Amino acid sequence: MTLLEAATAVRLRAYVPYSRFHVGAAIMSVEGRVHIGCNVENVAYPEGTCAEAGAIAAMIAAGDTRIAEMVVIADSPEPVPCCGGCRQKIAEFAAQDVKVTLCTTDGKSKTLTVAQLLPGVFSQAHMDRV
Repeated sequence: MTLLEAATAVRLRAYVPYSRFHVGAAIMSVEGRVHIGCNVENVAYPEGTCAEAGAIAAMIAAGDTRIAEMVVIADSPEPVPCCGGCRQKIAEFAAQDVKVTLCTTDGKSKTLTVAQLLPGVFSQAHMDRV
């Protein structure tokens, strides 16, 4: 199963009774395993979880720690960029040259590197004096 197929399948499991905006994400870890996540809403909107964050949590729970590639899919006219919080989460577990492909359900896609997705990333290097 490709990352796009995995993201597409998990997207259908999203819990989105409020927005009805289904998002799926799939990560290939550097160990070669696929980890998936979907968005999960909550009536208290800020308490929801993005698909990207869910896939990262699944990766960590499985014992993998580095992202080799990521695909995110949503039913939107154009590829939907990751929110700011997810961009920072992705950057925590991926090298700057890792590819993140953003897809629509009708076949459009846009591939960016993590560096393009989050220029000026806050990183561990900023904390070296601590």
